[in-house]
Amino acid sequence: MAIGVFDSGVGGLTVHHKLVERFPAADFVYLADQANAPYGGKPGEEIVALTRAGCERLFAEGCNLVVLACNTAASVALRRLQQTWLPGFRREIGRPVNVLGIVVPTIEAATGLPWEHEAERRGDKVEKLDIVGVFSTPATAASRVYEIEVDKRRQDVAVFSEPCPELARMIEAGASRDELREVIGRHAQALKSRIGRWPDRAILGCTHYEIVADLFREALPPGTPLIHQPDATADALARYFERHPEFAAGSGAVRRFLTTGQPGAQHSLVETFWGGPLSFEQA
Repeated sequence: MAIGVFDSGVGGLTVHHKLVERFPAADFVYLADQANAPYGGKPGEEIVALTRAGCERLFAEGCNLVVLACNTAASVALRRLQQTWLPGFRREIGRPVNVLGIVVPTIEAATGLPWEHEAERRGDKVEKLDIVGVFSTPATAASRVYEIEVDKRRQDVAVFSEPCPELARMIEAGASRDELREVIGRHAQALKSRIGRWPDRAILGCTHYEIVADLFREALPPGTPLIHQPDATADALARYFERHPEFAAGSGAVRRFLTTGQPGAQHSLVETFWGGPLSFEQA
């Protein structure tokens, strides 16, 4: 059995890279739905259908656990799939399978609290708010998942999202760092204007953005902490395996990379992040 990692494109490689570091002996299959990327501007029903198709393909490749390394898929599709599709699919294939996302670990990291925790509602006025800025795709921002779920757990933390409609597409296409720097700087200033000041912390709420995390650091005030989804996801998956030993992750250190788009080598931006050449098979 193997761990599947799914994303609309190459952004999920940031999560995949950290998972490989954390579980070096495990077998991994990465699937990029590049033929349909990016997901951020698509209708919700289409995102659900595409995410389900990606999970089915990874289960067919021998995975028993799929990590949605895509904020849009995790925000829009995960709950639907877990509630309405997975129970019947498990019965159909006759083995334990599951789909996890990266939003829950990120919210746990942002609040310092477990997902199960819900804050007791009190009428006391909060003296000082911790402001968290979220850079994300339009679909993730529209779902308001970070605002809603953080507010359930911490009344002293306020979330402001900044949708970045073009950024994931630019990263996927290998845009120059100068082009990316300009767009990221514009969105950082827009977030500041929306809040009325700079955020105290920021979440890179699209895994593509981790590839250019240094440009976000440039655009934000020096020392602004970034909540990194790959680290949070790796920590959460380690805890998950402790609770669920039935989800064996394999031991052959297999690494496969599939794409619904154009197979072959990826562009230099991805290779620089990955640390070497990276080639995809046709899914």
